[in-house]
Amino acid sequence: MANKIALVGIGKIALDQHVPTINASAEWDLAATCSREGTVEGVESYRDFSALLRERPDIEVVSLCLPPVPRFDFAAEALRAGRHVMLEKPPGATLSECRTLEAMARDAGVSIYATWHSREAAQVAAAKAWLSTRRLRSLTVTWKEDVRRWHPGQLWIWKAGGLGVFDPGINALSIVTEILPVPVHLSAAELFFPENCETPIAADLTFAHPDGAEVTAVFDFRQEGEQIWTISIETDDGCLVLADGGAKLAIDDIVQAEVHEEGNPLAGEYPRLYARMAELVRTGEIDMDLSPLMHVADAFLLGRRVTVEPFIE
Repeated sequence: MANKIALVGIGKIALDQHVPTINASAEWDLAATCSREGTVEGVESYRDFSALLRERPDIEVVSLCLPPVPRFDFAAEALRAGRHVMLEKPPGATLSECRTLEAMARDAGVSIYATWHSREAAQVAAAKAWLSTRRLRSLTVTWKEDVRRWHPGQLWIWKAGGLGVFDPGINALSIVTEILPVPVHLSAAELFFPENCETPIAADLTFAHPDGAEVTAVFDFRQEGEQIWTISIETDDGCLVLADGGAKLAIDDIVQAEVHEEGNPLAGEYPRLYARMAELVRTGEIDMDLSPLMHVADAFLLGRRVTVEPFIE
């Protein structure tokens, strides 16, 4: 039988990715939603999360698509009610609250999953396999997009805890932490804050690699025209470029065969996330890798703050 699931926070990401994925999967049944405003046609909706948990004991899994700051209270309530929890990225506003949720899930004997959708991009696994047998010389992340295009009217992203440019930037960090054979740590950062915002609109990061490789990242929310989500890698045995957020791969300037996933309801980033969640529920396991969020936290700890012009929507 399909797992009954409740989707909490019916905004753009829920409607664009979560709802179609759940509806296309035989493993899931979207049994209810909870949101201040959004609904899904034909699905029972709630505005009170406590009421949902109380009135629908048949729903064993909760997927949270809320912004990170309010998410902890919902996740904690779901765990206390004995429900399995799936967390949209980033899994929380702080590392400590994520660790608390993990401990609560273990105590309750339920699963919790910190999802990183960009790790499931079509060519990430191939890049990881290629890099695993080579010595890294340099890795450069260029993640530049237009915030007005991708986050229109989402004022929460500019409030403390909303991450600003790290909301997309953490996607790049999730790929980097997935494909590198050895971990890196942040050594320096510059964060560019609009004078009217509490989160950065751009960031330059430098990482320390145990073998001395040069690892850097540039994130920018002010990109107009071409949108750039690229990771360029040089090794002792060739070069690799992951483009379009991990969807495309070139090795030594030769474009590799594309992985065509359109029209396949079991393929793609979010179908793979939900397949993993179904596996965790079956096995009772927990998947709470926080390494991408650790890098973001370190950037706020180490970063030199630079004030730039105000952001105007």
